Amino acid sequence: MAAEPRELRQAAADWLAVADPRGKAAAVRAGIAAVGRVDPAAPVAAPSPLPGRPDRPRLVDPAQVPRRSPFTREGRAALLHAVAHIEFNAINLALDAVWRFPGLPEAYYRDWLRVAAEEALHFTLVDEHLATLGHAYGDFDAHDGLWTMAEKTAGDLTARMALVPRTLEARGLDATPPMQARLARAGDAQAVAILDVILRDEVGHVAIGNRWYRWCCTHEGLDPVAHYAVLSRRHGAPRLKPPFNLSARRAAGFDEDELAALPPA
Repeated sequence: MAAEPRELRQAAADWLAVADPRGKAAAVRAGIAAVGRVDPAAPVAAPSPLPGRPDRPRLVDPAQVPRRSPFTREGRAALLHAVAHIEFNAINLALDAVWRFPGLPEAYYRDWLRVAAEEALHFTLVDEHLATLGHAYGDFDAHDGLWTMAEKTAGDLTARMALVPRTLEARGLDATPPMQARLARAGDAQAVAILDVILRDEVGHVAIGNRWYRWCCTHEGLDPVAHYAVLSRRHGAPRLKPPFNLSARRAAGFDEDELAALPPA
């Protein structure tokens, strides 16, 4: 007899607690087809640990993470390790957005579960390429900025949508093309192709953040542009720095008022 499909939010919480990065990524990618109903009001057993993650990489202050050059094998491995760390954290962030916030439309939960599965694919692609350079996830130090913002916004869905997908993850839209250019000059065509996949999908992920941020603002009677500035100050969001990938940001749903509010070059 086939097992009954799992409730979506509890499945997300269970996957979030998985500490092994490869195991987490594989579970999410395989499990997304096996989840069934969504019960936005059902109690969910909180993940433990929260989040599940391995003992390595060692997490240090962002200022202690050195700059990485792609023009040596070791430097390229360190650069791609940083990408793998971002993608692993992005799995956790998407799963946390699913289980943590009750009472929302079903489309919200299915959106973020799809994001989790795509982030799991991204992690797997980078992790496999990292192995060809003689390294594995955990070999280099990393920082915890993404999850720190998740903790700051744990009690406020509007802030979570504003400051994780629309701020921290949107920075990837700006950073990826220059990174691809450097990797291309270093001769790593496979890494460039992987980043093509990541950039394509991240436009969609930021668009989902924009959609649900505006949904929250509409329900709360807030102006999205003005309230974003309030949330950024309240939660200590990092200052955005040019250059900006305006075409990708437009494709991700930022409007002209939001783009005009970005710091000038």
